[in-house]
Amino acid sequence: MSLAPETRTRIEDIVASSRVVLFMKGTPEQPQCGFSARSIGILNGLVGDDYNTFDVLADPEIRDGIKSYSQWPTIPQLYVDGEFHGGCDLITEMFNRGDLHQLFGLEEPDRTPPEISISDSAAEIIGAALEGNSGSFVHLSIDANWAHDFRLGPAQGHEIRSEANGITVLMDLESASRARGLQLDAVENFGGTSLSISNPNMPPVVRDTSAAEVKAMLDAGNALELIDVRTMDERQRANIEGSTLLDQDEMARLEALPKDTRLVFYCHSGVRSAQAGEHFRGLGFADVHNLTGGIEAWSNEVDSSVPRY
Repeated sequence: MSLAPETRTRIEDIVASSRVVLFMKGTPEQPQCGFSARSIGILNGLVGDDYNTFDVLADPEIRDGIKSYSQWPTIPQLYVDGEFHGGCDLITEMFNRGDLHQLFGLEEPDRTPPEISISDSAAEIIGAALEGNSGSFVHLSIDANWAHDFRLGPAQGHEIRSEANGITVLMDLESASRARGLQLDAVENFGGTSLSISNPNMPPVVRDTSAAEVKAMLDAGNALELIDVRTMDERQRANIEGSTLLDQDEMARLEALPKDTRLVFYCHSGVRSAQAGEHFRGLGFADVHNLTGGIEAWSNEVDSSVPRY
């Protein structure tokens, strides 16, 4: 597809707007696809917020035009010093090899294999899975939300290798940093025997906290952030005094807070706020609460002057 001159000029201006530019779906605060989220996570870990992004979902002309401009069919796309460096898969490969560190003038990444432990029963399960899969290894990935995924496959060459109880486990750079001290065991359940994972690096789970408990925190003068994740229209109908609305500016402010800050999220019934809590838990916040039942419970149990809707 040919690229209109005015569209090319717009793209060139965007690429030139910063040394590092990522064309993505959504925003860094709210990526709209897993590939964009993964690319943002890598960049944040390397250069902080010292880069620009462009949300292609907000501009169909750029969304289509950038694919012609780069001759690359997918989004996200990374540009450094005006040069195209590929999409999510290439960004991930460059990160794991240390090429991105070198590109940004950073020290080589720590490739020390994490110490992990595998019980005899877990090693037996893994060994049975490897039988008949010549040339395959166990690959472990741990994403930013601390989801652990195991698969079998050949080595690609850039992985970090950990050995435990006769089992070789391959990990990418990010996963290796999250796997230090990980323990694998076997557990009996209704489906038979399966692997169980204990990871000391995982932040605590989001706590379900009642309206009365949140009120007690506030009355005691506990330091906390009370965050409303509803829409502005809902907030105009009813809100909890002292809370703030989670918009993009508030998102950026919260993400910059110390990771031991107490965060309490609420919505109408507790569903959206639970999702927001999981997002911040994935960022490493260790004291995250979800107001069970949301503002509806607050009106019923704490302050009946707050309108119900």
